[in-house]
Amino acid sequence: MKKILIIDDDEDVVEAMRFVLDKRGYKVITAGDGNKGLTHARAEKPDAVILDVMMPGLDGFEVARELKGDPQTKGIPILMLTAIKDKTGFDFQKDVNDPDWLPVEDYCNKPLDCEVLVEKIDRLLLK
Repeated sequence: MKKILIIDDDEDVVEAMRFVLDKRGYKVITAGDGNKGLTHARAEKPDAVILDVMMPGLDGFEVARELKGDPQTKGIPILMLTAIKDKTGFDFQKDVNDPDWLPVEDYCNKPLDCEVLVEKIDRLLLK
C-alpha cells in the first residue's frame, strides 16, 4: 500500500483528500504545519507528499526546498496545492519546470478538484 503524506493546515481540505485517497487504496498520513510535515516525511518515508503553499510557520516553498535538499527525502515526489492566482506574478505552469525555483513535480489548484488530485498522485507514483 502506497503511503501519502498530506501537509496542510486546513482540516476540511485534509479530510476531503484523506477520504478520496483512502478510497483509492492509499495509506494517508497528515501534518498540520511545515515543521511537523518535515518530521513525518523523514520518519515515515512516504511515497508522495501533498503540500499546501500557504501555511503558518514554514510555508510550502520552504518545506519543498528542505525535502529536496535532504538526502533522505529528496526522491519523494511532491504535489503542491495552491490558491495563488495569476495576478501575483507567480506562474506555477512555468515554475514547476524549474527545480531551482520550485522543487516539486506537479501542482494542483484550489479549490480542490479531488478527481484531478487523484489523477496527479497516481501519475506521480507511476514515475
